[in-house]
Amino acid sequence: MWRAFLNILKVEELRKRLLFTALIIVLVRFASNIPCPGVNPAALERFIGEISANSDKGGFMALIDLFSGGALAHFALGALGIMPYITASIIMQLLVPVFPALERMQRDGESGRQKITQYTRYLTIVVCVIQGAMVAAAMVNPSKIGLPVPQEKLFVGSTSLFIVMTVLVITCTTMIFTWLGEQVTERGIGNGVSLIITIGIVSRMPHAIIELIDMARRGQTPDGTTFRSIQLLLLLVIFCVVTAATILLSQGYRRVPIQMIRKSVGKQLSGGLSHLPLKVNFANVMPIIFAGAIMMIPGYLFQTMAARSGGVWLSLTTFFRQDGPGYLVTYSILILAFSFFWVANQFNPIQIADNLKKEGGYVPGVRPGQPTADFLDTAMTRVTAGGAVFLLVLAIFPMFLYSNFHIPFMVAQFFGGTSLLIMVGVTLDTMTQLESLLTMRNYDGFLRSGRLRDRSGR
Repeated sequence: MWRAFLNILKVEELRKRLLFTALIIVLVRFASNIPCPGVNPAALERFIGEISANSDKGGFMALIDLFSGGALAHFALGALGIMPYITASIIMQLLVPVFPALERMQRDGESGRQKITQYTRYLTIVVCVIQGAMVAAAMVNPSKIGLPVPQEKLFVGSTSLFIVMTVLVITCTTMIFTWLGEQVTERGIGNGVSLIITIGIVSRMPHAIIELIDMARRGQTPDGTTFRSIQLLLLLVIFCVVTAATILLSQGYRRVPIQMIRKSVGKQLSGGLSHLPLKVNFANVMPIIFAGAIMMIPGYLFQTMAARSGGVWLSLTTFFRQDGPGYLVTYSILILAFSFFWVANQFNPIQIADNLKKEGGYVPGVRPGQPTADFLDTAMTRVTAGGAVFLLVLAIFPMFLYSNFHIPFMVAQFFGGTSLLIMVGVTLDTMTQLESLLTMRNYDGFLRSGRLRDRSGR
């Protein structure tokens, strides 16, 4: 495998692609550490340190800071990162089956897809403005999102000017990140947008490792719970097991046998037995993102009402805390529901059955047409049920470590959930692309010796 990595450097085109990708990553990380104009960096750093000392608030802030690659702690130019584009893309994917005009565009080929991409960019600007205004308002008055009132002002100058300037700067940075991600996809290695998200997550990993080592040296967690060296070793073993399980979830398929009618095309005979892969985790990380976004709403509402009247609202706030039973139950139900919703929205068994019938293919033992569609729908439902349960366990496992073993939230996030799924998925996709590029140039891939072969295969 290591020889395969060395072979990448032997091909000029691959070297250029890797260098271009690396430069874009450096540029994105650089923008994620430059504070927005008008921010008081010293006051913000002290405020983040204060709320991080509280395990509940710190966990929430650590989650947001994780996905922004540390940009939130600095209130940097890239505080929103690439997530508004991801949000806009998800919304467009959900709208395509609903609106016939968008569905027709998608069927029009490359020109239709370009129009949908353009609409996605326009929607990204709208999402950026909304989220940027919310982030700027939170900087002006953190108590609006349930955080304590800062002892000193976190920004300088006029409030209205700061909000307008912050929205403009953050929106421009996000759109530049989106453009850079598209350039990486076209001229670099891997999917650019996904790589930018992954790099932001991976950039927090050194901090998590350092915190784990510090806990082992001190013999206790930040909240005073005992933490021994054997627990550190156990966490490393758990990380390897969870990562392996995540890879299995990401790569798992059920192969449905497809018999194609044999046809003569010139001197070649096509057809025979093939397979239709039904992905176990068809929705990928989308159910966790949807469920997490929705679960932020009741917590915010209950905190706001509790601050005004207390009473039952205070009990609901405790019940729906991130480690509360109400949060975990509702979060689990939403993940399961969104897993099936995404499959129902994106997987079309009737269209697949029609395409098989037109191409002369059929499932052995199942009649073509509607019976094939019913068979595929049943098979996909069963596969999705197992994948959804697996995804649910993976999603709540970090919360289990956080609430029961008092592992800091930033550390626990690397033991499952969205961060691990994204890292594993993007890494596998990038490795697959590198594998194909090496194979095209007569090099062995990552699973072979890495020896350069001639055209005769010797």
